[in-house]
Amino acid sequence: MNKNAAVILAGGQGTRMKSDKPKVMAEVLFKPMIDWVIDAAKEAGIEDICVVTGYRADLLETHLAGRTQTVHQAERLGTGHAVMQAKEFIAAHAGANILILNGDAPFADAKTIRDALAQHENAQAAQTVISACVENPYGYGRIVRDAQGKFLCITEEASATEEVKKINEINSGVMWFNADVLSDVLGKLKNDNAKGEYYLTDTVDILLGEGKTVCAFTSENPDAVLGANTRVQLHELNEIARRKALEKFMLDGADIPFTDGVIITPDCVIGADTQILPGTIIREGCVIGNNCVIGPSSLITDCRIGNGCVLNRVQAENSVIDDGADLGPFMHVRPNSHIGKNVHCGNFTEIKNSTIGDKTSVSHLTYVGDSDVGSGVNFGCGTVTTNYDGLRKHRTVIEDHCFIGCNTNLVAPVRIGKNAYTAAGSTITEDVPPMHLAIARARQTNKEGWVEKTGRKK
Repeated sequence: MNKNAAVILAGGQGTRMKSDKPKVMAEVLFKPMIDWVIDAAKEAGIEDICVVTGYRADLLETHLAGRTQTVHQAERLGTGHAVMQAKEFIAAHAGANILILNGDAPFADAKTIRDALAQHENAQAAQTVISACVENPYGYGRIVRDAQGKFLCITEEASATEEVKKINEINSGVMWFNADVLSDVLGKLKNDNAKGEYYLTDTVDILLGEGKTVCAFTSENPDAVLGANTRVQLHELNEIARRKALEKFMLDGADIPFTDGVIITPDCVIGADTQILPGTIIREGCVIGNNCVIGPSSLITDCRIGNGCVLNRVQAENSVIDDGADLGPFMHVRPNSHIGKNVHCGNFTEIKNSTIGDKTSVSHLTYVGDSDVGSGVNFGCGTVTTNYDGLRKHRTVIEDHCFIGCNTNLVAPVRIGKNAYTAAGSTITEDVPPMHLAIARARQTNKEGWVEKTGRKK
């Protein structure tokens, strides 16, 4: 098999995260760090990926759901030992190149991966280390070069001289190897150190000592080296990702006048002149059209939203909202709903698993669930579709241009015919034919003198 591949190291527990999940499952912009790394590798053209699992491998394998191959590192004895677990995967790619990635470094980007591979192949290198220049290199291994810029070695912080500590080019931990070289050099790693671990960075000295070519590629992206060991560092990664995403959307034409509390995942699409107001979170899978106003304080997940929509304090999930819809404040669109063009849904309304036709008005304090509503329908305040009988869900059908009076209960399954009316306070249990008025309430009785007779007069 002559096809470039990647091995992602993802066995860490993340003790300092104080979490029971693998460290790589910690999220940056609602997306596990491991997924950022996998996506970068695939964007760079690498399809064959092997993830080295360790702590709580069951959780990670469930999350991966077969998207990659996996091998298990039963004992965590260093980065070199982790790569050793993938020896069969590496051997299967003889003649190709192998990329080693860290599953907790989410900003390793596709351009850096591709450009480093180009240098690796042009130099016919055995190994290429990806580096980056950062403002604060403390704690990282330094990339040491000679006066002509030729790569010499990686020096770790603990053994660095004061002069070496001034170097701001650091090792990212991401490396390209010739697959055959990697298979060979893994067998030469030793664990004669204080921790008894096998370090992948030791391959540099071994290969240089054998006269092989080892290069360092400097990424243009200083964030490519960043990882997270604590919740504080995870917060910093989230802030970096959030800022970059917002800058991208603004440069593409979205209007974000104040970024306070605004979070948008990078995979979203937002049209020109759409305004995003403070406190709004737009999560994965959203496509939003032009000239909308989203927010303040809205939460949108996996929705398709047309042009000219207003969502004011709206929570919407896995739904379609067509052009000109005006929703909120304090409105909930639950999954599998389709809101038609120029629909108005006012305060304290909830739509669930329903289709709402064009120009329908659901003004306030109304629940529409498991329903098919036509166009031009008017819902009075306090209407409820009672869709659940304790065993099964049933659907309500309301045809075009109906008028649903205040405090109507529609007990599904029931159909309201075109241009029909329901009287306020009615509980509708039978179909209403088109053009009919349905009244379903007890006849009013006035008890003369009741207040005085019962002693309630004040």
